[in-house]
Amino acid sequence: MSIKTAAIIGAGVAGLTTALAMARHGIRTDIIEQAAQLGEVGAGLQISPNASYILGKLGALDEIENHWLEPDAVRLSSGVTLKPLATVPTGGFARKRWGAPYGVLHRSTLQQALLRQVLHNPLCRMHLGCRLDLPDHTTIERLTGRQPDLVVGADGAWSCMRKLVKDSPKVSFSGNVAWRFTIAAEAAPAFLDPLNVTAYLGPNSHLVAYPLKEIDGFNIVAIAAGLDPGETWSAEGSAGQRALLLRQFAGWNIEICTLLASIERATFWPLYEASDGHWQNGRDTVLIGDAAHAMMPFAAQGAAMAIEDGFELAGEIAGSLPLREALSRFEASRKARAGKVRHRGAFNKFAYHARGPIRLGRDLVLSLRSPESLAGDLDWLYGYRARG
Repeated sequence: MSIKTAAIIGAGVAGLTTALAMARHGIRTDIIEQAAQLGEVGAGLQISPNASYILGKLGALDEIENHWLEPDAVRLSSGVTLKPLATVPTGGFARKRWGAPYGVLHRSTLQQALLRQVLHNPLCRMHLGCRLDLPDHTTIERLTGRQPDLVVGADGAWSCMRKLVKDSPKVSFSGNVAWRFTIAAEAAPAFLDPLNVTAYLGPNSHLVAYPLKEIDGFNIVAIAAGLDPGETWSAEGSAGQRALLLRQFAGWNIEICTLLASIERATFWPLYEASDGHWQNGRDTVLIGDAAHAMMPFAAQGAAMAIEDGFELAGEIAGSLPLREALSRFEASRKARAGKVRHRGAFNKFAYHARGPIRLGRDLVLSLRSPESLAGDLDWLYGYRARG
């Protein structure tokens, strides 16, 4: 083993996963989080088999499965006509084909399950309410009482840890925002599917809806062009911003337009993307999750990539290689994986937001594909087995 202790900056999905993954290898961790308590950040999440497989290895999946739903399928439908366009089977099909389940849940369900595992693990120590503007090794030692062999930046898209990695990625606003809200099942319009994840596709925008067991209702995410409110995951939509949202969905099916117009309270977050850059400093500091590779959510893999990162980082540094070589190997491997996922997301954006003749061609191609063949296109993604 190349290290004995690590400090993890950030107690989100990436940070908590990393702590648990390192504990599997006997590595002690200090998780440092600026928030005084871990509350809800975001709303619903889709957890694909490549991530749920890891959660099983970390001992968190059983608890999560008590709260989540396993949809029968992920469906693509027209946002104009509501007509189904394509289906990727999940449910029992996912367990059989990819060896792990596909589930939908509230983000807080995942975070709390991971947190409970961390709090019960003697190798993990949590430090809440600790804001470090420049979390270098000396500052961390002063806080935790021990010098870390490795510092892990798991502090999100607006990471301060990037300051410690020369030529690290830069983030920029994509021009798109994601509006999110939930709706109770009793108040939900009939077109919302209580058994499946559905992505409604339209010109320059799309809307994703799926059931959430925890609230007995639905999670709705509408992605379209918008204005950047700055560094926040929960911006309140002004009257002008909501008017812009409705303009983005003008011409869509009237039921969807009515749903968006009837929202009493919705928040949105700006979608930021990270450029290429170094993820580690060649010695003792590494970036993971959104701090390293923030990307658009068109492949629904943000949380999954963070989970994979933490698991594979632990596996690399627990091996026989010196830390510098382990970090270099981690960076090369994960950059290739994240790049492939980013490319898939870019393709999905092009397809989901198509208009005119391209949209007609997309619909025709999708109508000719069987559910099994579409699932086969995702084997590289959902069937991936992270090395930990």
